[in-house]
Amino acid sequence: MGYRLSKLYTRTGDAGTTGLADGSRVGKDSPRIEAMGAVDELNSCIGVLLAGLTSTALQPVHVALAPVQHRLFDIGGELAIPGVNIIEAADVTELETLIDGFNAELPPLKEFILPGGSLQIAQAHLARSVCRRAERRYQTLAGKETINPQALAYLNRLSDLLFVTARSIARLDSTAEVLWQPKPKPAQ
Repeated sequence: MGYRLSKLYTRTGDAGTTGLADGSRVGKDSPRIEAMGAVDELNSCIGVLLAGLTSTALQPVHVALAPVQHRLFDIGGELAIPGVNIIEAADVTELETLIDGFNAELPPLKEFILPGGSLQIAQAHLARSVCRRAERRYQTLAGKETINPQALAYLNRLSDLLFVTARSIARLDSTAEVLWQPKPKPAQ
């Protein structure tokens, strides 16, 4: 196996910079580090979601999302080594296939859905919203540096997959989705 961290603190970041895997140093608030942090947070959200998908009925969602954690780690690797591209068009296509498969089993969407109904559904929606933030951070970086456009597309499709998996969790677990109820208009 490759290099392992034997010491967790180095004190090299005490001045507000952090090292990238290519040896360069950037500010801890740089767009690259912001994108890395958002992708890491997303990966943690998906980990929490996966840890709660313990029922046999929810195994299709678990099987679909488990590899996503590895691809997110790959995106983090891309961000840590500027110029390296790991995510490919095939990875994006794989998400599209999962989205289509899950969506084919769902009733048509007629109302806006709120995050809730069960802890797992809410966690899937939380992961979706964190994914959208990661996508925004990645897009900010793309405005300043060259990035892998496939990784940006992957994050975009992943948020769609997380939305569909939230709905699928409701279906597989026989839990009603929480539908948005607009504020009633005042009586005239």
